[in-house]
Amino acid sequence: MFRAIGLLTIAIALFLGGVSAMADAGDFQVGVGKVVITPKKNMWMAGYASRTQPSDGKVHDLYAKALAIKDSEGNISVLVGSDVIGLPREMSQQVAETIENKHGIPRERLMLTASHTHTGPAFRDNLRTMYKMDDGQWALVEEYSKELPLLLVEAIDKAITDLEPCKLYWGVGEAGFAKNRRKYTIGGVTNDYNPIGPVDHDVPVLKAVREDGSVKALSFGYACHNTTLGFYKFTGDYAGFAQEYLEKDFDGATAIFSAGCGGDQNPLPRRSLELAEKYGHELADAVKSVANSEMEEMKGPIKAQYREIDLPLSEPPTREELVEQTKSDNRYIQARAEALLPKFDEKGGLDTTYPYPIQIWDFTSGHRILALGGEAV
Repeated sequence: MFRAIGLLTIAIALFLGGVSAMADAGDFQVGVGKVVITPKKNMWMAGYASRTQPSDGKVHDLYAKALAIKDSEGNISVLVGSDVIGLPREMSQQVAETIENKHGIPRERLMLTASHTHTGPAFRDNLRTMYKMDDGQWALVEEYSKELPLLLVEAIDKAITDLEPCKLYWGVGEAGFAKNRRKYTIGGVTNDYNPIGPVDHDVPVLKAVREDGSVKALSFGYACHNTTLGFYKFTGDYAGFAQEYLEKDFDGATAIFSAGCGGDQNPLPRRSLELAEKYGHELADAVKSVANSEMEEMKGPIKAQYREIDLPLSEPPTREELVEQTKSDNRYIQARAEALLPKFDEKGGLDTTYPYPIQIWDFTSGHRILALGGEAV
């Protein structure tokens, strides 16, 4: 999708459910952790280049939530959901290294995902050439970019210390508000509603149930941009509302959302708080319907793999071309060139490939969780 040099990683979960013959295995232990990640100060928001000012308060808090699963072989796998636009590659690496050193959990067993909300905070190394802010705002972005990895680690720490015996279940619901946003015209592809374009309305649900029968966690996903809103208040958008509603309906449960492969999908219509709440209810109702029905039991142990595949990028500009681009009347081209020049000088050139991350958890029962980097479709 992106051809610009220096594509940053966003972990996006795509759930693939499949059932094979059940293997005999012990039940799981499951833990959850939840940490507020709302910036303490008003700051620039992520996602839209048209923004002209920092945030102005919040609708509700943003969260990082972790789901730790310990299987019968003693392996701990952790899924993290966060109310942010995405996690830059360097930040993901920092968190992964900390968790491996602290808990002995290897990279393949740490799945970092985001809700892709466009009403969350901006990061130092994520879409930075889109934003036109002063030095004071960049300082706040830098400050938050240092704070967030610590909060993600805190959520994971809490989940690991919260382990208790649970059973895991799997099911798939449906929500219909995602609409294809790739319209094909004689002049090319535009970012408009395409009523005949492909959509994926599945709502995959993983449910963790305690020994007393109560629901401990609901991990779910949906393949749609989390972009109902575009104003200046922090919010998790429809995904944030869905998690909020589920945690009210399932007392004592933690709801965790991961964006699916919705790079070409928008919630339509949009641009009102009422619609974000409506879509949140629709998504939560889909999860509730699955959670309250008969679900497939998941069995371990869990096999985990993580790979980075070198994907070719378009031919990078020369240094002379970058210098010329710094004089461009297009502020985005100018900002990109200004960001790339130091990288060029440091390394003597620009990268020609990108290490694209792919991750999979394979349950003995045949259920799989696959994570892909970027805005996958």
